[in-house]
Amino acid sequence: MWILILVALAFICLFRWNQRRLILPNLIDRYVLITGCDSGFGNLAAKQLDKRGMHVLAACLTERGAENLKKETSSRLKTVILDVTDSQSVNAAAAWVASIVGDKGLWGVVNNAGISVPTAPNEWLTKEDFYKILNVNLLGVVDVTLKMLPLIRRARGRVVNVASIAGRLTICGGGYCMSKYGVESFSDGLRREMKPFGVKVCIIEPGFFSTQVTDAKMMKDSANKAWSRVSDEIRRSYGQQYYEKLLNTLDLSLSSSSKKLSLVSDAMEHALTAVHPKTRYSAGWDAKLLYLPLSYLPTVITDFLICSLTPKPAKI
Repeated sequence: MWILILVALAFICLFRWNQRRLILPNLIDRYVLITGCDSGFGNLAAKQLDKRGMHVLAACLTERGAENLKKETSSRLKTVILDVTDSQSVNAAAAWVASIVGDKGLWGVVNNAGISVPTAPNEWLTKEDFYKILNVNLLGVVDVTLKMLPLIRRARGRVVNVASIAGRLTICGGGYCMSKYGVESFSDGLRREMKPFGVKVCIIEPGFFSTQVTDAKMMKDSANKAWSRVSDEIRRSYGQQYYEKLLNTLDLSLSSSSKKLSLVSDAMEHALTAVHPKTRYSAGWDAKLLYLPLSYLPTVITDFLICSLTPKPAKI
């Protein structure tokens, strides 16, 4: 009996593995839009897909980022300046994409643009701090996707949204985890809505990656700024020791984060080029072996483990 079950499981695994290996034909005829291409995951994915011969439409936030990317890629790659928080900018980008792809439609959009700060314990932050992240990481994803959907439906293409393992397990205060939970929810609903149209929706869930050298400084500056403006009552409740341990925890987590960005860009590439893409891609050993398993544990166990690793306030 057990042998039959093991054989069946092995057959299923082999079948799925073989399915994942199948790559679409005629990739050189397909157009893909990627947001957040100035640096990090988006920048690397744009280069990889350009080497595959695809027509990459790279959306950058700055002129400098666009110029640097064009220097390292072929003449097929085209750039556009896009601020995902500005609906006029998104509308202009959608019109630009439509003028390029024409009747072919847009094969894929990769919603990669995102920010991770301001981040600090929730009580240290303001409503504006939450909105700043949500506006980029969630509302920006929604706005870009909705504007591109008619073009994607025309091509029966793909929507690839970059969420995070923090969209499965809340690991820090502020709007970051909220935004990634929102991306998960938006993607799940969109996947079911688009299925009748032949459009596939995929989610990338990276663990901790160091996407730029200023990551540690940005995170610490964010915590410093939040701590400097809290009330005296909050400062006394948490204590100076809590604040210092928080900074040390940030240093530790960022120093141990992966610098192998190709784990994420490879997932993006597979989601766009595979005949049978995955619904979810977990990128990074910490995502696969730590945070994802933690998210399935009973809440009481997850809370105990996370709380045991975080600083303790002075007044408890």
